[in-house]
Amino acid sequence: MSREEYPRPQFERENWLSLNGEWQFAFDDQNLGLKEKWYTNEANYPYKINVPFVYQSALSGIDHREVHDVVWYYRTFNVQVPEKSRVLLHFGAVDYEADVFVNGNHVKNHCGGHTSFDIDITDALVSGQEQILSVRAFDPHFDESIPRGKQFWEEESAGIWYTNSTGIWQPVWLEVVAETHLKQVKFTSDFDAGAVKIDVELNQLQPQVVLEYQIYFKGALVTSGKADFITSELSFAVDIFQQEIFRTNFHHEGWSWTPEKPQLFDVELTLREAGNAIDQLKSYFGMRKIHTENGMIYLNNKPYYQKLVLDQGYWPSGLLTAPTDEDFKQDILLAKEMGFNGCRKHQKTEDPRFLYWADKLGFLVWGECAAPAIYTDRSVTRLMQEWAEIITRDYSHPSIVTWVPINESWGCQKYHLIVSNSIFLKRCITLSIR
Repeated sequence: MSREEYPRPQFERENWLSLNGEWQFAFDDQNLGLKEKWYTNEANYPYKINVPFVYQSALSGIDHREVHDVVWYYRTFNVQVPEKSRVLLHFGAVDYEADVFVNGNHVKNHCGGHTSFDIDITDALVSGQEQILSVRAFDPHFDESIPRGKQFWEEESAGIWYTNSTGIWQPVWLEVVAETHLKQVKFTSDFDAGAVKIDVELNQLQPQVVLEYQIYFKGALVTSGKADFITSELSFAVDIFQQEIFRTNFHHEGWSWTPEKPQLFDVELTLREAGNAIDQLKSYFGMRKIHTENGMIYLNNKPYYQKLVLDQGYWPSGLLTAPTDEDFKQDILLAKEMGFNGCRKHQKTEDPRFLYWADKLGFLVWGECAAPAIYTDRSVTRLMQEWAEIITRDYSHPSIVTWVPINESWGCQKYHLIVSNSIFLKRCITLSIR
């Protein structure tokens, strides 16, 4: 069993290569891998593992519960790199700290067990040969300052604590892109004005690069246009109400996003240089508004009662990783059949595929981060870092209506100090209803 669906539905390119499936795998209890350069030699890997399932899960093919703080992954791949192209390597999530090597070159260090990251590995590739990819994952189980959520630090789960997860637990994939390409896209719906604000970021500024956009609703073109870059970041608003398709059908229920009618607008973005398309992607957004008034939550300017399930996102065979994409969909459908209209995704930042199905099927989500168990300067820094990456990645999902920055009193023994010393956490709390 492998996860082969496109991992990032709000930033989808047509040409990509999944690196899920069988990798070689090793435990490094003596922490010798870096010294002995395990990233160059497959002889040090006695196991096979099914990525993106962690070694503690049945679907990984290993299914060991023993605590191992350091693990290694190894595989090879082939990729064709056209002239004036770059190769991006993407990781959905690696718990907790990842060091990535390509052909013996250290190309990335990333901390944060629930957030995605990518790497331009072009300069580490060797032309005409099979490429070597290795990952060292470091997950110190007894370090309570790590935002680990409900993961237990011992071998077997107990009480409210669940089986720990170490290493790669979300998809890994490659994309070949142009030297100048789209790096990030963000949608902010202005429900009252009937407009959407679009923020686009390039990896670098390139003269004469133009962005073309097309916005569709139920397959019909709503509007299209062009925008020029002055810097590598571009921001513009598109009026949805004034388009011909809505002039004779102007009522909110027809185009707004709700759990009952989750209407979505599809977007196609094309980056052109001298008339030639150099990058293309598909995305989507929903028109909806969340605010509070008189002690009530309002959805699209109407009082709305949230009937939520506490969803902790663990699977018997995959632990943090859903066995299939269909399992995300069926979980949401089952909750809706039982009368729920959303969930608090508890102590876990969920896979973007779950958020895609929540957007598409109509399911409110309270987005949450795995919390640390104690308060220290390090735990505060780690928590803020993950939250910044979470909000950047998941900002545009219409299903997310609340951010939950802190769970109960976890790591909050000096909560007043956190708030007074952290501008960012103040922002998180302010954004708790977005």
